[in-house]
Amino acid sequence: MTIDAANSLVKAAINRVIFEQGELGIQVAAYRHGKLVIDVWSGMADPTGRAVDGETLFNVFSVTKAVAATAVHIQAERGLLDYETPIAAYWPEFAANGKATATVRHALTHRTGIPQMPEGTSPETMCDWELMCSRIAGMAPMFPIGGDPAYHSVTFGWILGEIVRRTDPGGRTFQQFVQDEIAAPLGITDLWIGIPDRVEARIATLRNDNANDPKPPADSNFVRSVPLNVQLVPEVFERPDVRRACIPAVGGIFNARSSARFWGMLANGGALDGVRLLSAERVKAFNTPRPRNEAPDPIYFGMAMPLSEAGFWLGESLPPIAAVKNPRAICCPGAGGSIGWADLDSGVSAAICHNRMLNKRGSLDHPLVPIADAVREALAR
Repeated sequence: MTIDAANSLVKAAINRVIFEQGELGIQVAAYRHGKLVIDVWSGMADPTGRAVDGETLFNVFSVTKAVAATAVHIQAERGLLDYETPIAAYWPEFAANGKATATVRHALTHRTGIPQMPEGTSPETMCDWELMCSRIAGMAPMFPIGGDPAYHSVTFGWILGEIVRRTDPGGRTFQQFVQDEIAAPLGITDLWIGIPDRVEARIATLRNDNANDPKPPADSNFVRSVPLNVQLVPEVFERPDVRRACIPAVGGIFNARSSARFWGMLANGGALDGVRLLSAERVKAFNTPRPRNEAPDPIYFGMAMPLSEAGFWLGESLPPIAAVKNPRAICCPGAGGSIGWADLDSGVSAAICHNRMLNKRGSLDHPLVPIADAVREALAR
């Protein structure tokens, strides 16, 4: 199939889910063996009728976790950290309240025991890196360190981000590290974890189609991990201060071509266009699965999570990652459905960004799944 035909097939799938299933605006991009082969979009970026184009930016929520994990791997590649070393060796304050044994690997695999947010977390405190890291370092574990995973919905990003900052010889902010060490070398223009003012006008407006769902119980583990006043909803994540803050687990604002290029580096064995960030041997291990525990994760909607040892999800035919299919592909899904993945077998990476927040936790029929199927069909011919 020609590139034009592949793009037409995916564009048709996008339009079907917009007109038949109520989606708003969607971008899709895909790389194969390091080359951009799909780059299409359609729909509306906001209620005024502004059209989505290739430059439109989207909140991608937990897709951002893949960038945080990759930053840690870059530091390991440079010999600046070791996965099995306690976090406190790099960040001494983290040892407080019984966390001295928690390792970098535990952080990558959601097993430091502290998925909960600090008491008193608010949108304002989330924007204060030093305060959040100080409070996280001082917390006591809710779950056994090194035990079964307990999804670190938001703390994942600050823990990994502060490990990167503490091991960076230049002591840069995590936000700056991502721009200097991932985005700039790979020629990625829109991989923002804290936006500059100049791009704000390009961000698509979110519509939360889960807004009328029953609220989770205030005493639930899920709400301990994402308190009700900082839920992943437009009222919080469209605030100007939150858009500009570095929140490395859920604060990413990307477009599909930038996200797909990031994942393309991983799908291509750690290098892209002659720039190598990670060794092929290291990337080859990224889809090594965690020993599977069939017990439901105590935080994440009662699912047994298919996690790799390297900080990624693995593709599997269950929500919210039904779009990925190959169980050897690495991915990160975001709240509402945006997703990015790298298939290490085929050399294909893809990203789907959209602005309709729709979580169908008990179903495989998310509207973005047929778009992902169209990507695979287009690239298989």
